[in-house]
Amino acid sequence: MKVIIRNAKVIDENSSFHNQTVCLKINNGTIEEIAKSIEKENGYEEVTADGLHVSQGWFDSSVSLGEPGFEDRETIANGLDVAAKSGFTGIALQPNTFPVLDNQSQINFVKQKAANAATDLYPIGALTKNSEGMDLAELFDMKNAGAIAFGDYNKNMSNANLLKIGLQYVQDFDGLVLAYSQNEKIKGNGVVNEGIVSTRLGLKGIPNLAEEIEVARNLFLLEYTGGKMHIPTVSTAKSVQLIKEAKAKGLKVTCSVAVHHLVLNDEVLDGFDTRYKVTPPLRTDEDRKALIKGILDNTIDCITSDHNPIDIEHKKMEFDLAKNGTIGLESAFGALATVLPTDVIVKKLTAGRTLFQLETSTLEKGNKANLTLFTTENNWSFTKENILSKSKNSAFLGQPMKGSAIGVYNNGKLVISD
Repeated sequence: MKVIIRNAKVIDENSSFHNQTVCLKINNGTIEEIAKSIEKENGYEEVTADGLHVSQGWFDSSVSLGEPGFEDRETIANGLDVAAKSGFTGIALQPNTFPVLDNQSQINFVKQKAANAATDLYPIGALTKNSEGMDLAELFDMKNAGAIAFGDYNKNMSNANLLKIGLQYVQDFDGLVLAYSQNEKIKGNGVVNEGIVSTRLGLKGIPNLAEEIEVARNLFLLEYTGGKMHIPTVSTAKSVQLIKEAKAKGLKVTCSVAVHHLVLNDEVLDGFDTRYKVTPPLRTDEDRKALIKGILDNTIDCITSDHNPIDIEHKKMEFDLAKNGTIGLESAFGALATVLPTDVIVKKLTAGRTLFQLETSTLEKGNKANLTLFTTENNWSFTKENILSKSKNSAFLGQPMKGSAIGVYNNGKLVISD
C-alpha cells in the first residue's frame, strides 16, 4: 500500500527527524522519503489530521483476547483490529485461554489466526502446564514456535523452587520469565486495596505487602539463578524501590505498570462498580504518584494497557464475585496523556520491543514503516461509543482523555480509526 503522511511531528528519540514536522512517503511497507514537503502523487493515499504526530509503532506487553475458548469475550481478529485503531502495531498475547497456551500447537494456532493483520501478535507461552503452577510447560518447543516469553497470567508462582528451575532452564535459549507477584495467602479473600477506602466500604483488603513480599522473593531467586525476569504490572511504591535496588545490583530485571494504576486510585471504588476490580488492585494516590515517578526515572521499563476483556455475566455482579480485569487498548493513550508528557508515553509504549527482543524500526529513509499515528490536540471523555472491543468492561468510562490514537501503518497496511 502506498501512503503519504502529511505534516506529522516525529516523536522518535533515535531518529534524526525527532521533534520535526515532516511528510513521509511510504511505498509497500518501506519509508521511501522523509522531507518537509512531498508532492502529491497518483496512487498514494494521503493521511492528514490536526496536530498529527507519528512515532515508531507502539507495543503492548500484556493483552488478553480470549480466543481460543473465550471468543464471547474477544476474538483474535477483532482484538487485533481494536489494537490497530488504538495505535498498537504489536501486542504480547497472554496465555489465559482455553486451552491455555502451554504447548507448540497452541502457539502455532494463535499465530496463524493473526496472520496478515496490521498489528503483529507475539504469544506469551504459559510457564507451567495449564498455568497450574505444578510442572514446567514445553518452554523450548514454544520458543521455537514463536513464544517471546513465559509466564502464567496473573498467577503467582507459589512454588519458589519451580520458578528457580524455570529461570535456570530458559537461560539455555536466552528466554525471558514473567513473574507476576502477589502472595495468595496474604491476599486471602481480599478484593481491593487494604486501606481507608476498603475499611469505609466494608470490602476485604489486599495489603501492599502481598505484592512486595513476592517481588522481593522473586528478585532473590533471580540473583541466585541469573537469567532474565520481567515483573508485570507492579502497583506499589515499595515494589518500585525494590526493583530499583535490584537494577543497581546489576540484575537483569525489568517491569511494567498498567495504565489504570497510573491514572486511577482506590477512591473510584466508592460506587462499588466492578469495572474497577482489577489485579493487582487500584492502590492509593501515594502509590500512583510513586509509579509515575518510577516511569520518569526509568525504574519502570514499559507501560501496558493490561487489556483483559470480561463478559458481562462475570463482571456485572456482586463485587466479591466479579472477575478481575478491564479493557484498556482504546483508552490507553488518551488516559496516559492526562498524567505524562507525550515523549515519555511514546518511549514507554515502544520500549517493550527491546525488552522482548523484537525488531525495532526508527523513522529513517529506507527503514520498514512500522508507525503509529496520533494527535495530542483534543480533550474529551471516554464513553461506550469509544469502545471497539466485544466486551465493555472499561474502567475508563467517563474519564477525561487528552489526545487520541488515529491508527497505524504496519505490514504494508494502513488502519485508521473511524
